[in-house]
Amino acid sequence: MGIVPLAKALELAQEYDLDLVEVAANARPPVCKLMDYGKFKYESAMKAREARKNQAHTVIKEMKLRPKIDPHDYDTKKGHVVRFLKQGDKVKITIMFRGREQSRPELGYRLLQRLAEDVQDLGFVESNPKQDGRNMIMVLGPHKKKTEAMAEARQAQEARKADAKANPGKSQNAAETEAPAEEPAEA
Repeated sequence: MGIVPLAKALELAQEYDLDLVEVAANARPPVCKLMDYGKFKYESAMKAREARKNQAHTVIKEMKLRPKIDPHDYDTKKGHVVRFLKQGDKVKITIMFRGREQSRPELGYRLLQRLAEDVQDLGFVESNPKQDGRNMIMVLGPHKKKTEAMAEARQAQEARKADAKANPGKSQNAAETEAPAEEPAEA
């Protein structure tokens, strides 16, 4: 409608049974719209809710190790660290020293460096290893942000749902159902 005096704008709002809502107060002149204020409040609340839904909370997961960890246990713990980094979470790795192990901090340092090298494609060293009393601590940060990881997980889940709808007859054991049944031999 262009620039309209306030009195005329209020008159128009009453005529159409709407509210005069100030949209941009800092603009010169201030921008106002004729609309239903209740609907405007509802829509803005829905936008805020959607923004909060997509917002990611930074979570720091912790993984505790010992300097003399068994290779299989190391692989298991590394698998957890990989999963956390793929989910977009930071990971705090703590190496706990007991007794005489405290006199050999280089064992813990080497273990942390090895872990950092093993997961370098998923994350980076956010804070270098440092001794903190009986423990040595290092923090790994993911290359992907939490929101990106959440979006990828959502897309993968939607793809699985779409695949399930497209192939409703397929069971969990697809290999068993697709294998041809053996014909009985003639005697």
